[in-house]
Amino acid sequence: MSGAKPKLTTSAMIASLAAEGHRTSGAPFGHALVALAQTRLDIVGMTADLAKYTDLHVFAAAYPDRFYQMGMAEQLLMGAAAGMAREGLVPFVTTYAVFAARRAYDFVCLAIAEEKLDVKICCALPGLTSGYGPSHQATEDIAIFRGMPNLVIVDPCDAFDIAQAVPAIAAYKGPVYMRLLRGQVPLLLDEYDYRFELGRAKLLRDGADVLVISSGLMTMRALEAAKRLEADRVGVAVLHTPTIKPLDEATILEHAAKPGRIVVVAENHSVNGGLGEAVAALLLRNRIAPPFHQIGLPDAFLAAGALPTLHDRYGISTTAVAERIKSWL
Repeated sequence: MSGAKPKLTTSAMIASLAAEGHRTSGAPFGHALVALAQTRLDIVGMTADLAKYTDLHVFAAAYPDRFYQMGMAEQLLMGAAAGMAREGLVPFVTTYAVFAARRAYDFVCLAIAEEKLDVKICCALPGLTSGYGPSHQATEDIAIFRGMPNLVIVDPCDAFDIAQAVPAIAAYKGPVYMRLLRGQVPLLLDEYDYRFELGRAKLLRDGADVLVISSGLMTMRALEAAKRLEADRVGVAVLHTPTIKPLDEATILEHAAKPGRIVVVAENHSVNGGLGEAVAALLLRNRIAPPFHQIGLPDAFLAAGALPTLHDRYGISTTAVAERIKSWL
């Protein structure tokens, strides 16, 4: 038919987040959990019919007797995980971020967080990492969970970050929500002097003109944009903040207080209720007032489509990040 729109392929809608030529690591969450379970007999894996799509299938293959498939019932999944934790086990629970945040919120709150149970909720497709439209795009998951008492929130950048975050959150006694990148995950932070520490932000590179405070895949985009901006003699510092709650307030204040720089918060999340607003409130409370900008997803239900196109459209691609930073200088 003349004028018909081309059909989007599944691969375009779940494309790798790595740019062409970037190194990747397959299923870092699953492999890290397997490695951890070799010495931690209390680790169990649980999912709501999404083991293959959250990389938990790697754990299931290695430890079938410690893997629990709960079916398409996220509320039941969270309730069962709470029961496992009460018996002394440490459940690593996987689903999509939209299902944990929207569908199972009350069960996470009352069954897990209120009781401070040792459950690790690790969720794929955070923010705009799926092209399937609003039903699968968890653009507000951090905003939903930031208000929940007792719940730690983690947003790793890449495969290197995820591999270190898994044992770190397991060592923490209490509930954790971790955003999860799946499949062939970009590998970048091993090139920097970086080690994941729960509750700590890390300066990956320094620069005199701009401070980017970022989490998740936006740290990768910030580092790529910083390299591009070097050609324009723009110095960009990147402060990676993988723990959203509790926020590393001291480190953020230390770097944001340095004079002569604009501060940009970059996040794969709605501009409402996420890292950007958390940092803005922190600066305001401490009377630190640099020029402040946000790079994040709009307050809207986002379109379906191919991920590279959507990232350009909504301003979180490397090119979009570099251009927006330049426009603010």
